[in-house]
Amino acid sequence: MRFFASMTSSLAMALAMASCSSSDVKTPEAILPIPELKQVEWQQMETYAFIHFGLNTFNDREWGYGDSDPATFNPARLDCEQWARTLVNSGMKGVILTAKHHDGFCLWPFRGTDYSIARSPYKDGKGDIVRELSDACRKYGLKFAVYLSPWDRNRTDYGTPAYLDYFYAQLRDLLTNYGEVFEVWFDGANGGDGWYGGAKDVRTIDRKNYYNYPRIYEMLDSIQPQAVIFSDGGPGCRWVGNEKGFAGATNWSFLRRGEVFPGYDKSYELQYGHPDGDQWVPAECDVSIRPGWFYHPEEDNRVKTPEQLLDLYYRSVGHNGTLLLNFPVDRNGLIHPVDSANAVRFYQLVQQELKTNLVAGLTPKVSNERGRQFKAAAMTDSDYGTYWATEDGVHAADVEFAFDTPRRMNRMLLQEYIPLGQRVKSFVVEYKNEQGVWLPVRLNEETTTIGYKRLLRFETVKSAALRIRFTDSRGPLCISSIGVYDAGEGADIAYAVPAEQLKSFSFSLPDLPEQNSVLASDRNAQTTLFVEGDRLLIDLGAERTVSSFHFLPDQAEPNRRFVATYELSVGMVPDRVNRLVKSGEFSNIRNNPVMQSVYFTPVKARYLVLKATRMVVPGEAMGFAEIAVQ
Repeated sequence: MRFFASMTSSLAMALAMASCSSSDVKTPEAILPIPELKQVEWQQMETYAFIHFGLNTFNDREWGYGDSDPATFNPARLDCEQWARTLVNSGMKGVILTAKHHDGFCLWPFRGTDYSIARSPYKDGKGDIVRELSDACRKYGLKFAVYLSPWDRNRTDYGTPAYLDYFYAQLRDLLTNYGEVFEVWFDGANGGDGWYGGAKDVRTIDRKNYYNYPRIYEMLDSIQPQAVIFSDGGPGCRWVGNEKGFAGATNWSFLRRGEVFPGYDKSYELQYGHPDGDQWVPAECDVSIRPGWFYHPEEDNRVKTPEQLLDLYYRSVGHNGTLLLNFPVDRNGLIHPVDSANAVRFYQLVQQELKTNLVAGLTPKVSNERGRQFKAAAMTDSDYGTYWATEDGVHAADVEFAFDTPRRMNRMLLQEYIPLGQRVKSFVVEYKNEQGVWLPVRLNEETTTIGYKRLLRFETVKSAALRIRFTDSRGPLCISSIGVYDAGEGADIAYAVPAEQLKSFSFSLPDLPEQNSVLASDRNAQTTLFVEGDRLLIDLGAERTVSSFHFLPDQAEPNRRFVATYELSVGMVPDRVNRLVKSGEFSNIRNNPVMQSVYFTPVKARYLVLKATRMVVPGEAMGFAEIAVQ
């Protein structure tokens, strides 16, 4: 069956396929939920880019307060075509621009506010970065999309009905004046206590109902019907529940309708989806190429390596998701050369590892076949629109490949024909040894779901036969593609993100048992020191000149034991550590629990106290995987 590119709904697509089948072989019935055509096309993009750029870039912030002067936004060499060329060379199919982040600063001259690029020195206030990037995308063949934060810390009317009119006007402006967009991104981080209009304030909103998302969706469908809508729970695609760039090996493209909303408190579920879900909402895996989302000069030597990005590709695209890779544009207005080089090399590695499909054009032996339109040869014809299917009632079957001579292999691609639904619940991959015995390949993750794409990395085997045993499914199997590859020497290496290596003064934690204290300085991100209460006392053992405090938050899932806002004080005696050197917030720590760094004017001290003025989850203990003082 051919993939229908012109249908506007998944139901129409399924009906069309059924109508073009011959009378003696019926197309498999769709198993709900099924995707809309635009969701299938979105998933086929596989990898695309995020761009975080704005006042935060020039003020060294992640979540700005809305009080930074627009005059500080002044990129000297901004070149959106440089961005586009970099992304094309990195294999990206599109880009999403943060047109407005939580600080409220607009990268386009929106007439409803003076907190925009029009008040900056860039192009004497006549710049429009949304326009520049959308034009560059058209020139270089990239799809374009926009991120618009529902939260706005610059607006004093945030939390009132008046703000909604402002937000809707921004959205309409972006959707009507910059061409077609493939996605609209709504951040789940919105509302709560913080800074508004540059002043500290508390704004309590009903995150589920305040923004009136049904009205927003109607607007989007009327102006940009092809756009996929992102939020924690979709409806077009969902957040994967972390900002580390991976989905679960078990990953269903379903959610239970109406259950997940922006700020959903069970975000860890989103890595896996809901196996009993009734709405098609596939996972998008967002991650930054650096620890932070915005550019910080001190992170120039902490850019993810090509190998780390390759690992994320296998655990995002290869786990039935998409990979949204963020590039923090630097203060010159360019993608940094290290980021660019690593992203380009990452794409080359993907192409290298999956270059030659060892089963291309081969017809495998199958234990069951539906009929002539759904033959086994469809799995190796390089056409996603054709697929092998089993007869009704057959939910388990074997696919076996035989080679003339033994072949080295260590990678596998599997794809289901998702316009008819996601079906496979479990499978096993086996090879035949020299004695003719079938043995399972060795890999380090479960073989459960497949969906649009599943990529497996397994220990290299050399064999003349390979078998995939589909052991359970929600209905008759519909397998579009199978690929088998030899990724070359070194392919058995399990890539891992190295632990943070921070130099630190030696210290002790006098209020805590010694056996617990060592957990915060053992350079093991998987061990965590838990501190009850709101105060952590650090003893440096002698007077030191200190200028920064760092900690890696608790890395366990689900993440809960996080300090949201803090005060950091120093002193010379333990009962009078009362000289405040810094206070603030650990922005986005719940979703992106990377190393947190607090820098302050150098000061002499023996003791430091970190006080949690607010926890992400009230009442939880503070969790520290690693601590360092410099």
